[in-house]
Amino acid sequence: MRGFDTILVVDWSAAEGVARAAKNSIWIGIARDGVPENPRHMPTRAEAEAWLAETLRAEIAAGRRVMAAFDFPFGYPAGFAKVVTGKPDPLAVWDWLAARIEDDAKGRNNRLKVAEALNALFPGTGPFWGKPREDAFPGIPYRGSTRDGHGMTEKRACDVAARAASSVWQLAFPPTVGSQALMGLPMLSRLRRIEGVAAWPFEAWQDAPAVLTEIWPGLIEPAVKDVEGGIRDRHQVRLLAHALAALPPEELASMMRDLPPEAAEEGWILGAEARNRLTSLAFSAPSENAEPSAPLSPPPLSNDCFALPPGVEWTPVDTALDLLRARLRPVMGAEDVQVGHADGRILSQAVMARRANPPGANAAVDGFGFAGSAVGDGPQVLPLLAGRAAAGAPYPHAVPLGHAIRILTGALLPEGVDTVVLEEDTRSDGASVAFNGPVKARANTRRAGEDIDAGAEVLPGGHVMRPPDLALLAATGSDRLPVFRRLRVGVLSTGDEIAAPGSTDDPATTYDANRPMLLALARRWGHAAVDLGHVPDDRDQLRATLNAAEADVILTSGGASAGDEDHVSALLREEGTLVSWRIALKPGRPLALGIRDGVPVFGLPGNPVASFVCALIFARPALSLMAGGPWQAPLAVTLPAAFSKRKKAGRREYLRARMGPEGVEVFASEGSGRITGLSWADGLVELPDHAHDIAPGDPVRFLPYAGFGL
Repeated sequence: MRGFDTILVVDWSAAEGVARAAKNSIWIGIARDGVPENPRHMPTRAEAEAWLAETLRAEIAAGRRVMAAFDFPFGYPAGFAKVVTGKPDPLAVWDWLAARIEDDAKGRNNRLKVAEALNALFPGTGPFWGKPREDAFPGIPYRGSTRDGHGMTEKRACDVAARAASSVWQLAFPPTVGSQALMGLPMLSRLRRIEGVAAWPFEAWQDAPAVLTEIWPGLIEPAVKDVEGGIRDRHQVRLLAHALAALPPEELASMMRDLPPEAAEEGWILGAEARNRLTSLAFSAPSENAEPSAPLSPPPLSNDCFALPPGVEWTPVDTALDLLRARLRPVMGAEDVQVGHADGRILSQAVMARRANPPGANAAVDGFGFAGSAVGDGPQVLPLLAGRAAAGAPYPHAVPLGHAIRILTGALLPEGVDTVVLEEDTRSDGASVAFNGPVKARANTRRAGEDIDAGAEVLPGGHVMRPPDLALLAATGSDRLPVFRRLRVGVLSTGDEIAAPGSTDDPATTYDANRPMLLALARRWGHAAVDLGHVPDDRDQLRATLNAAEADVILTSGGASAGDEDHVSALLREEGTLVSWRIALKPGRPLALGIRDGVPVFGLPGNPVASFVCALIFARPALSLMAGGPWQAPLAVTLPAAFSKRKKAGRREYLRARMGPEGVEVFASEGSGRITGLSWADGLVELPDHAHDIAPGDPVRFLPYAGFGL
């Protein structure tokens, strides 16, 4: 069996609401090429499913084999599927649940209503049990001990083999495995519809590009207990992803292949009988905060990462973008920088809160603090202690029950104080304070960690730092941050006809407009711009310039098409790789992509208008990925057109445009030689690939320059 290039381990949750990075929320452990990455936190099931679907598609498109392992049962005890769907098919149960479970973007769902309907299909009482309130959902027993006569066994064969304590029937009171399954199986039903995805052990998985498997983190419990501090669920997925990735392919294949007959209907826990082996491998996982002995850099991109599928001639814009997104990855190593110098930098790993914010319970207003239990309805008069509590100057003593203390905004609540009455709602003579009750307990106070708890994820890896982020990181105790080194973007102009601006009046020459434009774009996007200058049509001089270039990626303009006279193309063919993508867009022409000595080369059109458009649409998101950041799709807004146009089918078009009083105006000429249109515009209008007639007032898709980081 071919091994897995990527392992994903998912700790699922059935909780309602948007979850902060804490226990019992959704965590995803990741190991790529045997190397564990910092886990990802997903605030909602909807976001987790979207990320998983996108990742599976991207890994498959990149030719990487991926296993996605989930910590809830893939099946129910034998006989359940037949009662529910009429056939002993666990995948039919997935689809049955997918058609009935409702789950909105905030996690509000109808799982208990569905469980009640399932119980109605069985004789007796049960099998599902557990609910938040004893008087709700009468078809679900509150306690498991009151069930009887439903005909189902309590556990599956794999639960017994793995010595799992939980039951798939339990819907409430931790562990709520039953609720996790009800909310997870519909998601699996949708994921397995992605081309190339197979569900183990129910489908042919041996050669599938992506395989969904069931795991149980309890198998590696000793290794999880050995990790001090932090969030337990986060440790579980990280350690288990490492353990699975560390298994030799044939050993992992044996665990997946040698199963008892019950697995065909009930499913199976991967490694159910390999507890000691997986635990041993989990113990060998590197510490999440371990510092390498030398700066670690990712391997260079493979020489064929830009290759197109056989038979592809004209490439639609979306296809080209999908290929770039699937095949590119970070190429930069990491370094630490002071938080004050991190604006615009990209986090190389998630940052956890070193302390809570606020670090202690404090007053939200100026007023008087006391114990809420000491006051009732009507007029209240409390003796006032001498002294006060202020921000940075806490009151050092306990406040006796029935007494009050003067307290200012931001001051830590003294011992004995949990409630503050607003100063404007009181009268005081210096010895006592009077106010009207009732006052709600804990009114006008902030609890410790109200904003974020200690140990919670503050920001994920890949996040681009902004000034508000620096405030949050500083407030939670980060003085230095792990960031990717800046991507060095070399910019090179080629051609005998190119001359420095103002250097000659010869009309046979073309002033070098692209190089200052592309260098400025690289800087605006947060990269280190490297000016490689101008090279004439001289192969040896070009080779020497590329050899001396200290750049992680190179942008060239002109001289990089598929023509035999283009020296960049010829040199890439001789000493690296070159692929010319005939992208169906206007303005533009073939986008040349190559690798030389491990350095990617983007050959942009020589025409400044086409070069600018290709840089915004293709180079910007590609450079962001290589720098360790997110895929940066452009900001798009729908606005009324203030122009008319009849567009032919076949190519996507980008028109130089700006906002006017009647809507979006376009530049008077579409000629790609009219550079004035770039400066005149404040964005682009994107017209779809198909034929399209536009009249004034019609909605059009406007991409503002600001959305491209300009």
